[in-house]
Amino acid sequence: MRAPCPLCSARKAKRLCPALGHEICPVCCATKRLTQIRCPSDCSYLSASRAHPAAIVQRQRDRDMRFLLPRIADLSEPQYRLFMLFQAVVLQHTGQATPVPHDADVAEAAASVAATLETARKGIIYEHRTASIPAQRLASEISKALNEVAGRAGAEAARLERDAAAALRRLERTARDARAEVPDPEREESSWLALADRLMKPASPDSSDQTAGSKLVL
Repeated sequence: MRAPCPLCSARKAKRLCPALGHEICPVCCATKRLTQIRCPSDCSYLSASRAHPAAIVQRQRDRDMRFLLPRIADLSEPQYRLFMLFQAVVLQHTGQATPVPHDADVAEAAASVAATLETARKGIIYEHRTASIPAQRLASEISKALNEVAGRAGAEAARLERDAAAALRRLERTARDARAEVPDPEREESSWLALADRLMKPASPDSSDQTAGSKLVL
């Protein structure tokens, strides 16, 4: 009798994972590939998935896009690009931070930087702070990235900051909504982070078709 998958403890382990050195279930293989599992390039399951993406992975990506697209559809092109920039900063920081931020920290960080920008537009210089340390560290990284972009904007800096505030408010909203609308049973407090991580990666790197993930990469 096959042992349960060590990753989910719910399904039977049937596939030998060369990255982990033991068997896992097909569902974990499909959904954690290249995200939570560092697959070697010669993995036969990885090669097969690039040629024929698993139905379960495609369904997940479709569900992710149904959640995200209505929330960013009305952003202008500059706002959209800033939204993606901030999300990339969030993902990069999350991959290195200790403790790891959760969705609530992402929402709080985005809200604090947006509030600082909105306050500045009223002629008041005041840096809004977050309640949690992970959120404040994340806010600092977002502000750093924004300052670098604004520094290159010249006379357009004021307009860029208005677009940045709008993009950050949208990031705040999506981070808050994800847990209820696209819950991740394995990362309950990081449903948005899990979704963003999935969508920032192309579904099929060898495909000439523009997938949902590739459209979201800056």
